[in-house]
Amino acid sequence: MSSRIDRQWQIPRYSRRMLLVVGGFVAVKFLEGKIFWQEKEVAIAKDHPLWNSQVRIYTKSNYRYIVANGLPNHETGSFPNPRNPNSIKAQSYQFRVPANPRIAERIAARKLGRFGVAVNGVLFNPGAAEYWRGDRNWQYEALSGKIDLGMDANHAHVQPNGAYHYHGLPVGLVAKLGNGKEMLLIGYAADGFPIYTPYGYSEPRNPRSPMRQIRSSYRLKKGKRDSGSGGRYDGTFFQDYEYVAGAGDLDECNGRFGVTPEYPKGIYHYYITQEFPFISRYFRGTPDDSFRPQEGGQRPMGGQNRPRPGSMPPPPGFPPDRPPPPDRLPPFPR
Repeated sequence: MSSRIDRQWQIPRYSRRMLLVVGGFVAVKFLEGKIFWQEKEVAIAKDHPLWNSQVRIYTKSNYRYIVANGLPNHETGSFPNPRNPNSIKAQSYQFRVPANPRIAERIAARKLGRFGVAVNGVLFNPGAAEYWRGDRNWQYEALSGKIDLGMDANHAHVQPNGAYHYHGLPVGLVAKLGNGKEMLLIGYAADGFPIYTPYGYSEPRNPRSPMRQIRSSYRLKKGKRDSGSGGRYDGTFFQDYEYVAGAGDLDECNGRFGVTPEYPKGIYHYYITQEFPFISRYFRGTPDDSFRPQEGGQRPMGGQNRPRPGSMPPPPGFPPDRPPPPDRLPPFPR
């Protein structure tokens, strides 16, 4: 499939700003019929022979809409496998996020469930649904190396409902978008703020400063656990880590304010880091309710020789009254 936009297309005039997702790596923003190539965002090619990846991302009024089938546009590991007995299946995702997100008065937690969605329509789910002997105070860390959840090279695996999802940096997606050492927009959090790869400007507000790897400010706690499995804090559990202000580049939400290629005036943005927490467990803004897990959502993965799982807690950070998801979305521009 071609990776170019045919410049012979007759582009109609649109009065709203949109992101056109096509079978290539160039996306165009339209505003009153003008094409702004200098403000290009990411578009995803549907070019992997194994998966019919489909995603639409566009903005209207105050929202950015993401409609996708959740299938990756890159190679994956083998699913099912001995540690993850689930097969990848198409989903029916309809999400929306604020087009102009704002910092909330309080940080919202997301230790389990949907943090955001990648530009290829695959979910970011940072937390594991496994607990030490069912104790929710001790949640296994999915990428700790202490528990085998059947992850592939993209730090991803599959939920019982067939949803392929990332627990860390989506290596295959990054390889399609750039060289891996650029500041690449790879998704949007449920609160609307953008998500980037681990590279950013050395000086957050200076786009001319050198690019370097951005570091988390979380560190392993010192000493031994006073409950649960006992033993020293070694990264087995989410609770083995603590935020240490100034220890790295980012805040407790694994983000910071600064300029980005897509937002030259600056915006708060998240990073997926190479070290814990990998994907943020907290929101700096207000997550949209369309990301609230549906009935039968994330559950323990199953498999052999697994820790005893606990039940899934109710998703934090959302209002109790859930409005319906955006089921009447504006037509995607052709």
